[in-house]
Amino acid sequence: TKLEQEGAMIIGFKLVRKNQFQEEAISDILKSPNKIPGNSGTRNLRDNLSDLRAQVAANNSGIRLLLELVDEYGLHTVQSYMKFIQNNAEMSVRNMLKRFSKEHQTCTTVAMDKMDDGTPICLKVNIDPETGSALFDFSGTGPQVLGNHNAPPSVTYSAVIYSLRCLVGQDIPLNQGCLAPISFIIPKNSLLNPSEDAGVVGGNVLTSQRIVDVVLKAFKACAASQGCMNNLTFGDSEFGYYETIAGGAGAGPDWEGRSGVHTHCTNTRITDPEILERRYPVLLREFSIRKGSGGSGKNRGGDGVIREIEPLRPLTMSILSERRTCEPYGLEGGSNGKCGRNLLITKEGLTINIGGRCSTSLNTGDRLRIETPGAGGYGKA
Repeated sequence: TKLEQEGAMIIGFKLVRKNQFQEEAISDILKSPNKIPGNSGTRNLRDNLSDLRAQVAANNSGIRLLLELVDEYGLHTVQSYMKFIQNNAEMSVRNMLKRFSKEHQTCTTVAMDKMDDGTPICLKVNIDPETGSALFDFSGTGPQVLGNHNAPPSVTYSAVIYSLRCLVGQDIPLNQGCLAPISFIIPKNSLLNPSEDAGVVGGNVLTSQRIVDVVLKAFKACAASQGCMNNLTFGDSEFGYYETIAGGAGAGPDWEGRSGVHTHCTNTRITDPEILERRYPVLLREFSIRKGSGGSGKNRGGDGVIREIEPLRPLTMSILSERRTCEPYGLEGGSNGKCGRNLLITKEGLTINIGGRCSTSLNTGDRLRIETPGAGGYGKA
């Protein structure tokens, strides 16, 4: 429920100083949460350091390639093309907004959807049909929550820039130029602009997806996708494992939704079953398409998946998910997709619904069954 419970808090830290990786200092930061009662530091410092070194190496590769580009074409040319790319993105977004305003004969479009806890995400878009600029006004969005799915404004900006790039319908590089025509109103201390000490770990993986749903709904682009990344973690004092689980993709005017895929602003892939069972003390009992979970319509929404895991020793398993109460919406007469379900099946055969957000202990013989949401259908069947 608080930011300090989510691990190391890094506002700003120079990871490489005078060409030296600051291993000792960053290690101290990663272990520092254990100073807070009830918290613990990182359980796998070696992997953390390896990930950070890999990111440093990637940055160095980017620097090298950019310098090679400057050597080949000259600094002025490279900077000019960077500006051209941003200008092109800005023009593409402005043209899309003008076209939407003209086709729908309106300068305003609105949408609202609710999180599973009932918190509304409200959006009103005011478009200037002459310039193609727009105001994205999230007034009316519910207050921040006593939970971890609050989303800092950067999450809203990212969700909007992603949505705009999709709506443009052209193959343009994602860049800041997409937001040049856009201004924002995000109420302070709301779900999308919480206080500095609010819990936010779920905002980037849950609320971001729901913001995209609302933006695409406002522009009547397509039905809702699963609206979730189904974040599953399990482990004990010795290890931790994290994965995100796919679901259904929303249908649109001229396409059917895909089944069993990640959607919108995420790029994660799941661990292969053979690798999962070899490296971790679990059995993957089922991983299949959840037939019939997508909404019907002229174009059908994609189906979710079923993923069932059995621990081989006592483990703590945690699920952070959405769309367990509010169905992914259909559009233009299409049916809603089915909600997801998170079930604990005990070794005695008892099935327990653990809800959308839960952390619980599983013993040998128990199973955790995740049924991810389907997606909405589009158009009347």
